[in-house]
Amino acid sequence: MTKTKRILGLDPGLATLGFGAIEGLPQDPETLQVLDFGVIKTTAGTPLGDRLATIYDDLTTVIQQVQPDVVILEKFFFYRMSSTILVAQARGVIVLVLAQQTMPFLEFTPAQVKQAIAGYGNADKRAVQEAVARELNLTCIPKPDDAADALALALTGWFQPPSG
Repeated sequence: MTKTKRILGLDPGLATLGFGAIEGLPQDPETLQVLDFGVIKTTAGTPLGDRLATIYDDLTTVIQQVQPDVVILEKFFFYRMSSTILVAQARGVIVLVLAQQTMPFLEFTPAQVKQAIAGYGNADKRAVQEAVARELNLTCIPKPDDAADALALALTGWFQPPSG
């Protein structure tokens, strides 16, 4: 019997880290379903170390609960924003948690996710969110946006052919 594939998508952020978990039989898209989605939040004004510790602890718990086969992470690229370093620090904690859990992960750029989900690399956020809801047979777009983005990442991992 074919084993189901469980994928956890992560949309990195310091204030809000989105997560979305899906599962299904690789050869049968009809079996694809959402297991869970949501966000890990940290509070502005809290010391940075405490915020990173919250991400570490909460993400460790999510991974232990979901038990994914693979994690899909948004590939970081530089923005001209003051938050770039903070997001990079949060992303470093995410990679640390994945390494400690011996969790394999793949990375995709936002353009790759848009291409895989909406069919074109310059799709707007709404088109991607609508495609996520459609692909996962959801009655509405998942909220908040960070969770919808994480589900889009997980779906991108689902659509990728197995390597090897």
